[in-house]
Amino acid sequence: MIDNRGGAGGNIASRLVASAPPDGHTLLVNTAAISINVSLHRNPGFDIFRDFIPVAHTGSTPGLFAVHTSNSAGSLQDLIRLAKGRNLNYATAGVGSSSHLAGDYLLRSLAGLNATHVPYQGGGPATAAAIANQIEVLSLSMPPVVPHIKGGRLKGLAISSLSRVAALPDVPTVTEGGFPGFEERSWVGFFAPAKTGPEIVRKLNGEVNQILALAEVRARLEGLGLEPQPGTADQFAQYVRGEVGKWAQIVKKTGISAE
Repeated sequence: MIDNRGGAGGNIASRLVASAPPDGHTLLVNTAAISINVSLHRNPGFDIFRDFIPVAHTGSTPGLFAVHTSNSAGSLQDLIRLAKGRNLNYATAGVGSSSHLAGDYLLRSLAGLNATHVPYQGGGPATAAAIANQIEVLSLSMPPVVPHIKGGRLKGLAISSLSRVAALPDVPTVTEGGFPGFEERSWVGFFAPAKTGPEIVRKLNGEVNQILALAEVRARLEGLGLEPQPGTADQFAQYVRGEVGKWAQIVKKTGISAE
């Protein structure tokens, strides 16, 4: 059973699972947002290290900067040049999302633009606004956007990975657009309540990895721009700690707060 509890950047769902029985029957599926919220909220209602055990890292995807096909910008540098001296609005999946932090850091901090954030309630509404040409730039993770770029409704300007991706081979990286080393990736992972037994964690991790190894699953994920990330629970725990530290620095640099 999937119980989709949206809101507060995933904090509502996280709070529910933090207090669930540690029997392996209630798990949290969350994104990079859980590592961001530690710094973004003074009190998110949970402690990521005290209340959860990372179980499995299922996949990651770089961010994508896209515009309506009618936009005259043909590249990231074109966009920056055309936006100099005026206000630019950009849409994301919401305040404090990885796409918000990446968009603010690139457009405002690095490019020096007067960029206004337009938050939406998720990637679907933000993408719809871009398709309707209601906003100038879309900053979002790849999966909701890839079908619309392939279908000619949106135009990809830059990918926030260090190398181009197979799902959109013609879209250059942010590094190619003039900002070397820029990388932002969202990810999806499974978490169990604290005190869940190690044998249960190992069992769940193994099952997830077996599913990720299925050819049809890998093809589906890769077609959306998601890179499968099999590995041990310990490897995922180490990755999450690194993400918490990375996003803490970006939140500090941008000054973004959800309060």
